[in-house]
Amino acid sequence: MATRHLEVADIVRRHERDFARACRYPPSGAQRKVLRAVRNCRTAALGGHVDECTDCGHREISYNSCRNRHCPKCQAAARADWLEQRQAELLPVPYFHLVFTLPHELSTIALRNKKLVYGLLFKAAAKTLQQAAEKHLAARIGILAVLHTWGQRLDHHPHVHCIVPGGGLSLDRSTWVSTRESFFLPVRVLSRLFRGKFLHMLKQSHAAGELNFACDPDETGMAPGFRALLNSLYTVPWVVYAKRPFGSPVIVLKYLARYTHRVAISNSRLISLDRGKVIFRWKDYAHGSKQRVMALQATEFIRRFLLHTLPKGFTRIRHYGLFANRGRTETLELCRHLIAANSAALASGDPGESSSSPRLDAEEAASNGSDPAHRCTHCETGIMVTVRVFDAAGHTLRRGRPPDGAQQN
Repeated sequence: MATRHLEVADIVRRHERDFARACRYPPSGAQRKVLRAVRNCRTAALGGHVDECTDCGHREISYNSCRNRHCPKCQAAARADWLEQRQAELLPVPYFHLVFTLPHELSTIALRNKKLVYGLLFKAAAKTLQQAAEKHLAARIGILAVLHTWGQRLDHHPHVHCIVPGGGLSLDRSTWVSTRESFFLPVRVLSRLFRGKFLHMLKQSHAAGELNFACDPDETGMAPGFRALLNSLYTVPWVVYAKRPFGSPVIVLKYLARYTHRVAISNSRLISLDRGKVIFRWKDYAHGSKQRVMALQATEFIRRFLLHTLPKGFTRIRHYGLFANRGRTETLELCRHLIAANSAALASGDPGESSSSPRLDAEEAASNGSDPAHRCTHCETGIMVTVRVFDAAGHTLRRGRPPDGAQQN
């Protein structure tokens, strides 16, 4: 019999009280909500439903998911739903992936002002790309941006992944302007532009009294040294990383599936929990993405996990330019028409992959948690249908009709 794999939920259940006693400051309401959701996800505490096979009558009990965006077990279905909505919006052109990262010197300020600083990170990255495109391409581009706040070791490492099509709509909306194979600006230029925009906006927020520096009521904070900190950051190189372009919208979809609904750590990276220590795998990008192993006290593991709790209502996937919500459908339709008119740009592409509405195949959809036909694991031919829904106390909320041909117990 296969052994169940260790999950973040197991660590929370066994060491949540130890964490509460060990932490210097009590967790926020949002962090307590995350712990509660992760702890109770897919357990009787959230209720569930009974499914029955249409062929053999085999029954299975399934407990409800917490649907919290920080839960490692609840992202597959959310990712599949999101991808379904995005498939018709991708353009039949190569795509670029750029990453904008805040320097570690701003980590403390970011943690105490998450909503403000993460919002500025989004805005600075988008404005950097848009300004560069208008200046060097004379075009308006589309940007899909996703916020990640973690590194592989669960440390605080806020950065934004930006997926950008290889071209844009000319400013007079008459033509499609393609980028060079190496994008339209060196990353060093983008880095300086990004640094200037972010620090300028941070200064404005400080002048408006929007920044919080103190971590407890008795501290005077670091406001007096704030200007010196910013001045020093102008001399530090900021990291903007550009990956090689994708070949087609289909590849972009597969790639997005790995980024859009990722959480700080997946259950698959956990190795063991023994004597209060969590051992997990991490990828060392500084040394050729070498796989390494790290051990943390369970209380420290939970603390780091909670560092990445986002403020309530904060949007971590955002769209700019051609992908912005206002007029998106009409704008993208115009872009497709102009791209199609440029036969030279399409000649080197695969017609199957250059479809204006790429689709994930059935196997990929199933791996993303969107398989519409939940097959019976007992007979492997029948379909499982819900015959009873119950709450956390076990009380029946609704009964469904038993499948045709199945026996009712």
